[in-house]
Amino acid sequence: MNMHFKQSTNETRNSVQRSSIAALFLMSAMFFSCGGSSEKTTDTDSLAVAEDTTEALKTIKPDSAAPAWAPDIKDEMLAVIEKLASYKDTPIAKLTAQQARKNHTPNDAVMALVAENNIPMPASMVDTSGKEIPVKGGNIHARIYTPKTGNAPFPVIVYYHGGGFVIADLDVYDASAKGLAEQTGAVVVSVAYRLAPEHKFPTAHNDAFAAYEWTLKNAVAIKGDPKMIAVAGESAGGNLAANVSIMARDKGVQLPVHQLLVYPVAGSDMNTESYQKNAAAKPLDKPMMAWFVKNYLNNMGEAKDPRINLVAANLKGLPPTTIVTAEIDPLLSDGRMLAEKLKAADVKVDSKNYDGVTHEFFGMAIIIPQAKDAQAYGSDALKAAFKK
Repeated sequence: MNMHFKQSTNETRNSVQRSSIAALFLMSAMFFSCGGSSEKTTDTDSLAVAEDTTEALKTIKPDSAAPAWAPDIKDEMLAVIEKLASYKDTPIAKLTAQQARKNHTPNDAVMALVAENNIPMPASMVDTSGKEIPVKGGNIHARIYTPKTGNAPFPVIVYYHGGGFVIADLDVYDASAKGLAEQTGAVVVSVAYRLAPEHKFPTAHNDAFAAYEWTLKNAVAIKGDPKMIAVAGESAGGNLAANVSIMARDKGVQLPVHQLLVYPVAGSDMNTESYQKNAAAKPLDKPMMAWFVKNYLNNMGEAKDPRINLVAANLKGLPPTTIVTAEIDPLLSDGRMLAEKLKAADVKVDSKNYDGVTHEFFGMAIIIPQAKDAQAYGSDALKAAFKK
């Protein structure tokens, strides 16, 4: 789940802030705007890593020694954690959800390091637009990433961001969604499901499935192939992606061709090996996980619901699955247990753990070499599924 995140009051404000940082080192940077039906990003507004950043990355070093909670943390990862700590935000577990959404995010820390180290931003290979998706009780927003090159129809990935069902937004996870679109050549539909505590369980789960059904019905209109649709998500979003596959199976709806689950929330046990080992990790720690659960669930008994406790769910008949985990993460055991449960249910599973990095590393490809590898790993699995 995404830590130290803020929920933007509107996407335009966050986009301007992010572009302002980029302007420190890109003379040609332009702001992007988004309204109810369309969004535009600049050609330089991508966090996908370019090959010519290798030398610049060598300059990113932490100021202090590795902390006790992560003795083997990679230098670039520690630099991001240090930058995030430098903002001196109040820990999320001590805040209301509304206050927590105003905290700095790991993405803010990455962008600051990019600016300070004059790392060039690669040209974006996608265009973006906005769509409103009808759900029970209103509408939710989706950002559509469409490849600039290639011929439609493109394969489609429905992507769900992290944030513990409580915080974060499409801007915070823009790098992940954009990276997947660029590396797979697919249209990515990034879903802004409704957040708790304003919208309690199972609102986010229902919104996630509504967005998937909308994508099935509207794939052609967004230049997508309705027969080639996958799901992906990070943390809470990884949980949502898996639940979409389960709901599609149970409702007799077309299954995703693949699911990419990045450090997914998959269990209700907060005393697993990784929860104990990484209880004080950053940017995600055990108290924050408890805070997320308290904000999203109506009561603690719901933690045993198989939609939350995926390792106890019926996983038979789900699509081939790729799972990415991080070593320094309370959710490492969740991902590993889910992989084993899926295999036991005769689901094809590939998984890869990344040492020396923390929760939230996946979207940091411009700073973290392991993130670049993880995005390529997940994208290769998706591309293979789209070819079948």
